[in-house]
Amino acid sequence: MADLKSNNKSLILSSLAPTLESTEEIEKEFESHIQLKQIKRKEIIQEKGDSLAKVYFVRKGLLKSYVLDEKGKEHIFMFAPENWIVTDINSVTNFGKTELFIQAVEDSLVEVVQGEFFLKLTQDRNQNYKEEVRKLLKRNAVLQKRIISLMSKTALERYEDFISTYPSIVQRVPQKMIASYLGITPQALSKTISNSNRKVQK
Repeated sequence: MADLKSNNKSLILSSLAPTLESTEEIEKEFESHIQLKQIKRKEIIQEKGDSLAKVYFVRKGLLKSYVLDEKGKEHIFMFAPENWIVTDINSVTNFGKTELFIQAVEDSLVEVVQGEFFLKLTQDRNQNYKEEVRKLLKRNAVLQKRIISLMSKTALERYEDFISTYPSIVQRVPQKMIASYLGITPQALSKTISNSNRKVQK
């Protein structure tokens, strides 16, 4: 991986420029943390369970992020062509292990930055703005988790994720709404709740 040169400005910074109030000094600081990486077709650059999430900005080529279900079937979360950013937002935001695989569909050239520095890139010095960005990223992390759950998990696993994500509202919404959220019928939800209760009692 090569460091960015001063005459080869980061496209990540350029794409975020409209929302940043940064000085040349701040930009140079962040550019020192951004690296260029050549990725071969089919190369996996992130696996599920990695401890440090990175953010990838595609200069050239095409990446994809995906999950594998318990049978090993691939479920694609998103594609990232030129000028797109792909990352594991849940891991970046919550500093947890990654949930997504990221792989090159074509030979690609990408900018790579550690997740923690990307958070700094998206945070203005104004405290209120920083809090709003943090809230937005948190919501996106929840959305990512939900989509991954719908793509690859069993009804029981999706229900347990729901309880973990929204513990305070389980008793506040009707079961038909929970079933709709989980993508199953109310009858299937009743069976799932029974299975969950039996699992807890074991």
